[in-house]
Amino acid sequence: MYLLDVVAAGAAGAVQPAAAAGAETTGLSINLFWVIVAALNFIVFLALIWRFAFDPLTDILAQRKGRIEQGLADAEQARKDRDAAAAERDRVIGDARREAMLVITAAQKAAQDLRDADVAATREELDKMRERATAEVAAERDRALAELRAEVADLALAAAGKVMGESMTDARQRRMVDDFLREADAGDGRPN
Repeated sequence: MYLLDVVAAGAAGAVQPAAAAGAETTGLSINLFWVIVAALNFIVFLALIWRFAFDPLTDILAQRKGRIEQGLADAEQARKDRDAAAAERDRVIGDARREAMLVITAAQKAAQDLRDADVAATREELDKMRERATAEVAAERDRALAELRAEVADLALAAAGKVMGESMTDARQRRMVDDFLREADAGDGRPN
């Protein structure tokens, strides 16, 4: 810069005598030397500003642009990941619901099967109890009939003994009563 000032001062000294030599100028005069010096100064300052201000600023802006583009790409990827996660979540929830319905259906079927098995076992037990009760009633009836026959036979023998006036032996009496009762049962048509 100092060199330009020296050159400018030397040129100014050379131009000044020429201007003094001519006539006095009026109005606007353009000094071409100073225009060139100002243009060179402007170019030098512009180059310095460009090198030390605009280049770092351009680099900062380029880095910032890169970060913004990366942020946008990351945001887009995050949106895609979020959409994929939402779809996966919906699929998992759907699968869980289907599995839950299968478990519920299986549990209901197992409960129904258990209930049916319990009802069948209860019915079977009731049938067995009914058969036992019927058998017990029949046995009790047969026993009561046997006792009743024995008493009737004893009474009939006692009455026959009084009518005949003689006593019969036990074996003979029993045989006669049994024959009589067999004939009476055969005549009724009822089972013993």
